[in-house]
Parts: sequence; structure tokens; C-alpha cells
Amino acid sequence: MHLKPKANDCVVRFANVNGTGSASANGIFAKALFRMGVPISAKNIFPSNIQGLPTWYEVRINENGFIGRREGIDVMVAVNPQSFHRDIENVRPGGYLIYDSSKPLHDIFHREDIHFIGVPMMKLSMEKFQIPRQQQLFKNIIYLGAVVTLLDMDMAVVKEIIAEQFAKKEKLIPPNYEALDIGANYVKANLDYPLPLTVKHSDKNEGKIFIDGNAATALGLLYGGATVAAWYPITPSTSVAKAFTDFSKKYRVDPETGKMNVAIIQAEDELAAIGMVIGAAWNGSRAFTATSGAGVSLMNEFIGLAYFAEIPVALINVQRGGPSTGMPTRTQQADVMSSAYASHGDTKHVLLFPSTPKECFEMAVQCLDLSERLQTPVILMSDLDLGMNEHISDPFEWDPEYNYDRGKVYSAEDLERIESFGRYLDVDGDGIPYRTYPGTHPTKGSFFTRGTSRDEYARYTEQGDAYVRNVDRLTRKWETSKSLVPKPKIKRHAMAKEFAIIFFGTTYYAALEAMELLTTNKIYADAMCIKAFPFTEDVEAFVSEHETIFVIEQNKDGQMKQMLVNELNVAPSKFVSVLNYDGMPITADKIFETINLNIKKNHPELLSI
Repeated sequence: MHLKPKANDCVVRFANVNGTGSASANGIFAKALFRMGVPISAKNIFPSNIQGLPTWYEVRINENGFIGRREGIDVMVAVNPQSFHRDIENVRPGGYLIYDSSKPLHDIFHREDIHFIGVPMMKLSMEKFQIPRQQQLFKNIIYLGAVVTLLDMDMAVVKEIIAEQFAKKEKLIPPNYEALDIGANYVKANLDYPLPLTVKHSDKNEGKIFIDGNAATALGLLYGGATVAAWYPITPSTSVAKAFTDFSKKYRVDPETGKMNVAIIQAEDELAAIGMVIGAAWNGSRAFTATSGAGVSLMNEFIGLAYFAEIPVALINVQRGGPSTGMPTRTQQADVMSSAYASHGDTKHVLLFPSTPKECFEMAVQCLDLSERLQTPVILMSDLDLGMNEHISDPFEWDPEYNYDRGKVYSAEDLERIESFGRYLDVDGDGIPYRTYPGTHPTKGSFFTRGTSRDEYARYTEQGDAYVRNVDRLTRKWETSKSLVPKPKIKRHAMAKEFAIIFFGTTYYAALEAMELLTTNKIYADAMCIKAFPFTEDVEAFVSEHETIFVIEQNKDGQMKQMLVNELNVAPSKFVSVLNYDGMPITADKIFETINLNIKKNHPELLSI
């Protein structure tokens, strides 16, 4: 069985051992593809331990720009004995398995419907390099040279990437070139090449960048004016704080002192981190913390404090598999409800749902702005796939004349003009009170805050009517926020009637491709990508327009569907869940199959397939 000849349309997966230096070779492969102008997405699938367990690096190559995960592997580079059997099973019929043939392959691994390509990687490396560690590292570059040759990639581009990667260690460039050539020359001398699956230069990446969502988020926080970051290490959000630190060292340095003009604190735990952010924000700084679902669970009490005391908090939640420790190095969207309603009592929090690195950048700024405009916690809901994997993105844009939205803040002059300052007084009828920075005026304004019940003038009280007035005002503020959060992105199909698709976050990539599959099979649907909670009027109108709505999400319980039902007061029967919760990004194939089966069962008259 042979795959049909195709250019710029395949999935390549590298199966390695964690801690063996394979990440460098695999990253060079992805960057070379991007440099060649071919749309790609790269997924780093790694264990939560430091070294020894299986790790995979999966690259989807697609000329048409469909870069969500796809079912099945076309080319598997299997160099990990631990996962070898599973890796063979994952190759599509007609696909190719490239393995280290330094030792004979046992008959138990034979599969008749795929092609086995042996390259004696370790043997070749040991013949050239003498130091054991070098032998392991250059073995990775040898298989890179073999794969590049088999796919007929531009070797000059690969060498260009290597030169750039080792520019600060120039002595490493020649041996890497040698190892690359060893792999390439072995293929040329011993194998039929290229494969039917090839990679050619394209122009689809013109003007694009290749960046991970956590770096994009950190850059957005920097441009958004954050001056305080307090965090505690947790996968997969740690690199947000790390990137913010690196960017600050470059762009936030006082020219006179040479020191950074930001405060970055690694706290002793998540509770301390958000406590520092609350204190900094109450004092007038733009402050943020970055964590994951387990950290949000620990932060719940302080999130409630910030909500009730009305203190801005920008919180970055890079979601992973839960509950408890769960799958810390796998992706999910399972914190939607726990973040939306975090803390005890009646609380609701603004959530932002980026789908791309560019939206991570933009929404990081919005997260800071909205938290100060609304004087409340705002949570940016990223995930491991978006945060830790590199994605092709449109360049980020920034208006140098942009003015931060600091919200309603009284100056000393304002305090002099008014007769009496009411910290929780609804002056404008939108539920948002005015605040002051401590020390703005010697005798007027806010000098302390509390999480207990109080009246409009921040005076402690347990009178029920004062409490009701306060929480009713918070409800008005929640209604106001619906006009401030980002609107959904809606795509309508001219032939769509009763069906619709709703998705959010990183389900975006697979959903776009699934829509094409549905249209090809004459299943027509409108689509909406939700960008924020609370749901805007556009979301409510879209839901009311359609009879059957498929909600795509990466959690077991259909959390977004539940929120749509509860918040919009809509019958649950209107929605059909399309769920994926195995820790891997959802695929267009799964979305299509789920929707197709549902329509075949409930609306067979509409199917023409």
C-alpha cells in the first residue's frame, strides 16, 4: 500500500526519549518548514518527569493552512524503544516508519500495511563522534538529515537554521552540518528517495511569525503596562513569567540605573502570589499572576476577596488536564466553570478566550484594561496547546498612542470637589464605583479595604439591606461588562438553516477545518467562536437563531454548554456536545464524525452522503 504523491500535506511525528537532546533537532525541522513558507503547526507532547519517559514532537504540514491536529501519522521517526510498539500502531496505512536500524528489527514489530525505513543512526553517529554524549546528540541531527532528504526539503534552509541556532557557539556549527550530511548521504546511497510525500517552498507564511502563546501573552502584558508580576512555578504557565522577565530585561530597563523598572516576584505558593497582586493593584500598579487550574483552586479565597473588595486582578490561566495533579503536560479546557464562578458565594468573573498567539497578545492588554475598568478579577483562559506550542501567527500590532484604560479613579482635585467620597457608591448607574489610589489625598479617599460586608461608604455593616444593595450593584456591573468584553467572531454560510457550531479557544483550528469537511459533505452550518464571558448580546442572538447547536470543547462535562444553558436560560436540548478530553488537541476528523453521526441519527433526510 502506498500513499498518493502529495506536496506540503502530511503529518510527521518524532518519537524520542525525554532528556536526550531531541528537542533541538525537532525544533530545527519545524523552523525550517516555516522558513520554507509552508503552513505548519508543531505539538510538543512531553511527560511531566524530567528525564527518561517517552516524548513526541508532532508537526502537521498543510499548504491550505489547516494546522489543527489531524488523525493518523504519515511519517513516524521512531527512536524510542519504550514507545516503539505504540508508535508503529499510530502510522496510517501506507505510511512510513523511520527507525534506527543499528540493530535488527524484531519480527513482532512487523506491519504489512506500512513501509519500514531503516537508518543506522547510532551506528553512524558512533563511527564519527567519540564522546558518548555527543553520539546521542548528533544521532538526532543524523535522523534530521535523513528525514529532510526523504521529504525532499531544502537542505540549505535547514543549515541556515542551524547556523542561526548556534550563532553564539560557532564551534558547534560544523559538527552539526557533518551529522546532517551523514544522515542525508546515507539516504542517498542506500534508499529510494524522495518519498511520495514531499515538502516544497511556498509563500503562505509571508508576513507571518512563529511564536508560542505564552510568549505572546507575556509580550502583551509588557505592552499593556504591567509593572508587577507575582507567580509560583506550575506547568504550563511558568514560561509566561519567564518570558515577561526576559522581555523586561530588554525593554523595561531604567536608562540611568540599568535596573528593571518592574517588580517580578516568585512567591512561596499560589496563594501568596495572588495576594501580592491584589496588594499591588490596590496600590495602583498594573499587576498580574500566571498559573494553571490547580493554582486557581488554591487562589479561590483571594479571588473572592478581589471580587468583593473590587480590586483589579489580571490572572492568566494556562489550562492543563485535571482534576488534582491530573495530566500536567496535556491540554484541556476543563477550568471554564471553575474560573467563571471561582470562590464561595455569588461570584462571576470575566473570562477571555484567545485562540491564537496574536489574540494572546491582544487579550493580555484587554485583561489588564478590563480588570481596572471593572475593578474585578479578569481571567485570560489559555491552555497548554496554545501556550507552550509554537503557532504561525499574524504579526502583532501596537498603537504607540494607545492609552491604558485605568477605569474610574478619582484624583486629589476630584476628591476636593465632591462632598463625600463613597467607595462603593454607584455614581453613574453602571454598577462601577470610583476608586482612589492610597495617598492620593491627605485626608480623603481609600486608605484600607476589607472583604466583609459594608455600605456604600465602605463602613462595616451586617445590615441585610446594605448587603443586598451592594450585591445588586455588582450585578449591574456584571451587566455593564457585557458591553465591554470582546464580541464573538461569527461566520455564516449562505445555505445554513437550522445547524450551528460554537467553539472557543484552541478548538478554533480544528473547527475551521471541520467546517470545510461538513460543507464538502453538504452539511451547512453557521459558526461562532466565543471570545469572552459574560456572553454578549451577539452570543444570545446567535443561539436563539438556531435549532440545533453543536458545542465543541475539550473537557468531559461540556462546561461551555452548561454555561450557555444556565446564563442564557436556554433549553439543554438545543445543544449537542462535541467533546474531547484525552489531553490531546481535538481534531477536525472527530468534530466531523460526531456531527455527521448525530445528523445521520436525528436528521437523516438532510444527509446526501
